[in-house]
Amino acid sequence: MNEITLKALAKINLGLDVVRKRDDGYHEVRMVMQTIHLYDMLSVRKSSTPGIQIRSNLSFLPVNENNLVYKAGKLLMEEYGITKGVTVELFKRIPVAAGLAGGSTDAAAMLYGMNRLFGLGLSIRELMERGVTIGADVPYCLMRGTALAEGIGEELSSLPPMVRCPVLIAKPSVSVSTKFVYQNLKLDESTVHPDIHALITDIRKKDFDGICKNMGNVLESVTVPSYPVIAQIKERMLASGAKAAMMSGSGPTVFGLFADNETAKRARKDMRESGLARQVYLTTIYNNRRK
Repeated sequence: MNEITLKALAKINLGLDVVRKRDDGYHEVRMVMQTIHLYDMLSVRKSSTPGIQIRSNLSFLPVNENNLVYKAGKLLMEEYGITKGVTVELFKRIPVAAGLAGGSTDAAAMLYGMNRLFGLGLSIRELMERGVTIGADVPYCLMRGTALAEGIGEELSSLPPMVRCPVLIAKPSVSVSTKFVYQNLKLDESTVHPDIHALITDIRKKDFDGICKNMGNVLESVTVPSYPVIAQIKERMLASGAKAAMMSGSGPTVFGLFADNETAKRARKDMRESGLARQVYLTTIYNNRRK
């Protein structure tokens, strides 16, 4: 095998709670993670030129060690003494800095691709152990499906598959700093925490209405007041027939869950015409796990 092409799938958070701030400065979380069928394409090809060469359709993306794809490739090259180089073609569709784990899922695809391309024989679990050194979301992006993430996001427990439904994604033109959101998050007796336990119960029961009712993201308490367009997008989705609409991760992307495709398609048209979002995609829940 001299080349491999992979889909790097995005994620949304059906539930995101921050339990506490740890002494080491990290935040302890409880999140229900879900893969969706919105993806970047990553092609990795062996090269006689040493090192890692990355080309992307987005000119502003770094193509050096500041790119998580580069870090993932370098990690395995150094560990296994790989002397051949690789050329990476990265075609991005997942919005950047959007709360959809776009960089993490690209890194996960790179680890998976390098493992296959060079016959390293690593299991998904072994790749996940290496991935966490690149980013907290990388292990989940290797695993995929529906999962509970705890700790700083690296402690993963598989959950039964989420109800399959249309998902509308809308990212406004603003960008949000994850660091800013966590630095300004206030955790006290007035904090409204989502009921992650109830959400997991709904997922186990395949209770779509219950899932929509119990979705929640504690980080909205910081991001929404700072970026009112997020609330506008949520309201527009709900008015267009979404059963639930919520910010993913630290934002600013909003996703809506729909009961049927026709309503979701009308909502996509309405969202595009509204001018509230720069990027709008209609996709679906993706439940296939990597073995």
